Order: sequence, then C-alpha cells, then structure tokens
Amino acid sequence: MSFLWALIVGGIIGWLAGLITGRDVPGGIIGNIIAGFIGSWLGSAIFGSFGPAVGGFAIIPAIIGSIILVLIVSFIMRKMRGNHKHA
Repeated sequence: MSFLWALIVGGIIGWLAGLITGRDVPGGIIGNIIAGFIGSWLGSAIFGSFGPAVGGFAIIPAIIGSIILVLIVSFIMRKMRGNHKHA
C-alpha cells in the first residue's frame, strides 16, 4: 500500500511541477510519476529533506527538484525537435 501511495504522491508532484512551469511533462501520467520520483530525488540531493513529508517525499524539495527536472527535460525536447526541423 505504501508503494501505491508513493506512486500517487509522485504523480501529483510531477503534475504540480508541470503546472507551475506551464509545460507538459512528456508521457502523461507515467511521465508525471517519473518526474515526481526523479525530481524528488534531485531536490533532496540539492536541498536536503526539509518541510512536511508525504508518501516518503519531502514535499518542498521534491516540488523544487521536479520543477528543475521539467525545465531541463522540456529544454532538451525543444532542442531535439528543433534539430529535426533543420535536417
């Protein structure tokens, strides 16, 4: 049950990061979950674990890390699409 809770919270964190940045996370719901998990790891590695924790995620660093991840992924995706147009 805790794994299911972590998936739900990870998906919500990834979805919030997409909303805050105004960019869609590639992959829909699965992309949101992945962005939430990787973003929370990134945020915890950079900022530590502070603030409230839900489903094993420290919420504030997780959201900040997910925002960073969404911005990086959207930048890379935009560059990749730009390269295909010129080829």
